Amino acid sequence: MKSILITTGRTLLALYFILPGIMKFVAWDMNIALMELHNMPFATFLLPIAGIIQVVAGLCLLLNKHMMISALTLAGMTLVINLNLHDFWNTYQGVDSGRELQNFVKNLGIFAGLLVLAGLHIPDTHLSSENQKASERN
Repeated sequence: MKSILITTGRTLLALYFILPGIMKFVAWDMNIALMELHNMPFATFLLPIAGIIQVVAGLCLLLNKHMMISALTLAGMTLVINLNLHDFWNTYQGVDSGRELQNFVKNLGIFAGLLVLAGLHIPDTHLSSENQKASERN
């Protein structure tokens, strides 16, 4: 049951990043306009980097490869996006602050899930070194 729950959660998190990563290229002008509305510098440089990171790291999550680094990379990216694009404390023409607050809080949940996923894949070096010492004594 544990494996099914982790695999399902990991797959859903992967899709949460892969699909928007692809959409960054499909809806290029809309994404640039959003970034510029929120005064993000270097939008045309950062957008393809964000898309590539989301697709590649999302695929890693989906395929259960390089989990810790992929989850931590996406967690960091989620924080950057949250602070720059879901900045509910600022007002922008045509942007609903309540919706941005909702997106901000939702992304904190995504961030938390990625931290848990990364934590599940950190090797336990303390136990490994204790087991190694025990096997060396035998």
